[in-house]
Amino acid sequence: MQKQEIIKSGTTVKDYVPIVQQACDTVQGFPELYKELERSISINGKSKSALVNYSRQLAHLALHYNCMPLDLAPDQVMDYLYLVKSRGTESASFFNFTVHGMRYACKMRGLEYSQFLLPGLKGPRKLPIVLNGSEVKALLRACNLLKHRLIIGLCYGCGLRSSEVQYLQPSHADLERGMLHVHQGKGSKDRCIPLGKLLCRGIGQYLVEEVHVKYLFENKAGEAMTGAGILWVVKQAAKKAGIIKDVHTHTLRHSFATHLLEQGINILVIKELLGHEQIETTMTYLHVAKPMPCNLFSPLDSLYGLT
Repeated sequence: MQKQEIIKSGTTVKDYVPIVQQACDTVQGFPELYKELERSISINGKSKSALVNYSRQLAHLALHYNCMPLDLAPDQVMDYLYLVKSRGTESASFFNFTVHGMRYACKMRGLEYSQFLLPGLKGPRKLPIVLNGSEVKALLRACNLLKHRLIIGLCYGCGLRSSEVQYLQPSHADLERGMLHVHQGKGSKDRCIPLGKLLCRGIGQYLVEEVHVKYLFENKAGEAMTGAGILWVVKQAAKKAGIIKDVHTHTLRHSFATHLLEQGINILVIKELLGHEQIETTMTYLHVAKPMPCNLFSPLDSLYGLT
């Protein structure tokens, strides 16, 4: 099927349109459900990716039965989830987003999750992949363009998410004070992060050399770079640098947090720099950071004053 585009509330969305458009065209009531989702997710400050993932999975479910998801019987929902689960581990995210989408739709319309017998989700606990200092330097050396070096530099040097890099504007970087103002990050929260001398120097040079319509990093049409475009920059640099780890944009954010922790920065400070809501999220990095240098001793010796 040829890809189409659907425009809702002035937003053009390309990657998940075909399946959502099919559901809107085929299943009675789905266009209204989609509009409700779009409005609710926007009002509650959730990311655009939440709309993409929830609506796409709900559309799959609606088309499977040619029926609105919230009109299904519990056995139908369970049969569908069983079918998805039976496809193996590669469909784990598909399964999870189906459950999350149903939960969100229930909450939005004031329904109980229990009526659909939706399962709890306990994913495998995986530690983040972290680059070492030599690998970060190799990434930066692999970039021929200053623009690409700055993208990687901001992801690592400021711990930015891909979406935060996308929508940076030149005015967000205060080069005199050496501070970066991140506007409306995840959870619709602003935060300020130190830029450091290298990034200030690089951004200053970049602003002189490049013409900007609005955003710091733009495509040829003068629009903000896409998340896929930023990931491509990171992946290409990792490939050229010969790094065998599975490097993504978020890997640089993980490395930022881990390296700061290893250098003695308080974990509460790191939490604020990352823009985490819960300290538990930041504490993940305690499991991957090298122990701080110290004089190790046996607690038995300390009991007898032998340390």
